[in-house]
Amino acid sequence: MYEQFNFIIEFLGMISFVMSGSFAAMQRRLDPFGVLIIAFVTAVGGGTVRDLLIDVPPFWLNDLWYLYMILAVTLLSMIFKSVETDFKVTLFVFDSFGLGLYTIVGIQKGLNTHLDPIICITLGTITGCFGGILRDILLNRIPLVFRKEIYATACIVGGSIFLFLKEYTSFPYVPIHLFTIFLIVAIRILAVKYEWEIPKFYLPKNER
Repeated sequence: MYEQFNFIIEFLGMISFVMSGSFAAMQRRLDPFGVLIIAFVTAVGGGTVRDLLIDVPPFWLNDLWYLYMILAVTLLSMIFKSVETDFKVTLFVFDSFGLGLYTIVGIQKGLNTHLDPIICITLGTITGCFGGILRDILLNRIPLVFRKEIYATACIVGGSIFLFLKEYTSFPYVPIHLFTIFLIVAIRILAVKYEWEIPKFYLPKNER
């Protein structure tokens, strides 16, 4: 049962990041091949970096269904484009859910490898963020994680709470996962809505 649930989380996370990458590429008016490349990099970038760090083959190399799914969802996003006008909101929603889902996937991979909890949180953050980092670099944008918006912090907070609940409470497996995923999504959405920022340590230009 747990393996099936983890598969569903990974499946939904990949769909979210494929849609996120597709809409980001279409914002820049790339051709269909460019949209597919950006969607692919966004969907597998974080997981690939994670797997290389823990010295296992990248997850998508051993199963072609990942590639078929990326292709299918990318095509669907191009069709959806004809009825969707606000790319910015759609991109934000899918990116937020992808962040939450993939963070938990990365932490779970670390736990399965019996790594230290801090390393597991790091792997979760890498899994959640690096696809978006690569997407933004390819689209010639400053990655969200390097801007003032709370992005990676949501992964770290959510991942820490996930491990605490898993280790020190008796809550069931599935509710812990679902709660943490929605917590990360909520932190991300509230951070943008209320303009939460990490404190700056740069002086304003007029005070230098």
